Amino acid sequence: MLDPAQLAALATVHRRGSFDLAAAELNVTPSAISQRIKALEELTGTLLIRRGQPCTATDTGLRLIRHHDEVALLERTLTAELPSLNPGPATLRIAVNADSLATWVIPALAATEGFLFDLVIDDQDVSQDWLRRGEVVAAITSHPGPLQGCDTIPLGALRYRTTASPAYMARWFPEGVTPEALGKAPALTFSDKDRLQERWIARQTKGHAKRPAFPSHRMASSQAFVDACLTGLGWGMNPEPLVAAHLASGALQELVPDTPLDVPLHWQFTRLAAPALAPVTEAIRHSARGMLVGSRSV
Repeated sequence: MLDPAQLAALATVHRRGSFDLAAAELNVTPSAISQRIKALEELTGTLLIRRGQPCTATDTGLRLIRHHDEVALLERTLTAELPSLNPGPATLRIAVNADSLATWVIPALAATEGFLFDLVIDDQDVSQDWLRRGEVVAAITSHPGPLQGCDTIPLGALRYRTTASPAYMARWFPEGVTPEALGKAPALTFSDKDRLQERWIARQTKGHAKRPAFPSHRMASSQAFVDACLTGLGWGMNPEPLVAAHLASGALQELVPDTPLDVPLHWQFTRLAAPALAPVTEAIRHSARGMLVGSRSV
């Protein structure tokens, strides 16, 4: 029989990256955390935590962490029928891309009660990997899936606009948005995983012998992208909800008018946790209807 306290210690060490931080969160001593991890490793006969900076779970450790998370959600479902057993809010770990978080996800989370949210921020093209590894119970992802043991719901598409300030356009694209100009004009990239700018350039330069490489600033912030475009630091792919007002006022303009890039999004979640996740799933779907393209039938 697995000890819930030992599983909680394992999950917290992995997510906080150290025994000391796990001890502070669980209100016990680091020695108690170490003893719980050791006892669980002896029970399973395998290493569960790789000690280091940070500490991380092994593959077997991740499987046990997923079990811990799913049991916690199942207990939450049970308390709906037996309120006297209410253990308090359940922690829900979700992988979500930064642009969705900045535009439409927060209202969905605010519309639900009884959860504490632990959000993993990663690109929509790789957020499914967190679900595959068992590190989250749900993810907003660009992959339709579903993974084995998971369900998926299409949400619609987040529309992006290529934006820059008028002064930036005059400086870097005086003769128009040509492949040569794109190879010199500084762009904005969220991280090395961000491929939106490359995808847009590929569409605009289709038929050209060579796709231009482009210089880029890197900044992992949705709002910083907008601010950087407004001040003329670079051009970037911005979610339409964040720049609609700036486009309407003329503070920003599209590099090439009416060339949006739509990124389909899906809500994927473990099938075992589906009953407990139902309120969050409904809130996610409702918020998506009001913000994403092609989501009215979701």
